[in-house]
Amino acid sequence: MLLGEYHHQLDEKNRLRIPAKLRTKLGSNYIIMKGSNNCLFVYSGEEMQNLMNEKLKAVPLSDVKAQKSIRMLFSSGFEVDEDAQGRFILPQNLREFASIKKNVVSIGVGNRIELWDEEKWQEYNTNDDFDTILGDLSQYGI
Repeated sequence: MLLGEYHHQLDEKNRLRIPAKLRTKLGSNYIIMKGSNNCLFVYSGEEMQNLMNEKLKAVPLSDVKAQKSIRMLFSSGFEVDEDAQGRFILPQNLREFASIKKNVVSIGVGNRIELWDEEKWQEYNTNDDFDTILGDLSQYGI
């Protein structure tokens, strides 16, 4: 399970390293793609394959709206190719989508990691009543 919040930075060559505590649980084969609220989703190759096999494969080709969502999600993704130090270049289109310039927050969200621009994360993560937010999960039996 992926948990926690980690603050780090892009280097001068727009390289990023997934924090070690998250990286060990993620595995060596992972994918980064556009996510919701202008963050980036990071899935292990195995988790992405499970999502495809268990959920997305069942979406009918005739469901044009859902197919567009699948296209947008998968076309934005790339398989990470790390260097010897565990760094990778975060593509410009994904940096722009998430407004990431320098400071990055990586958060564990159970089955995925999310990458946020630090300012965007602070805006998203403030001025909310935690109990109210937790109450929103009650509709799912949690």
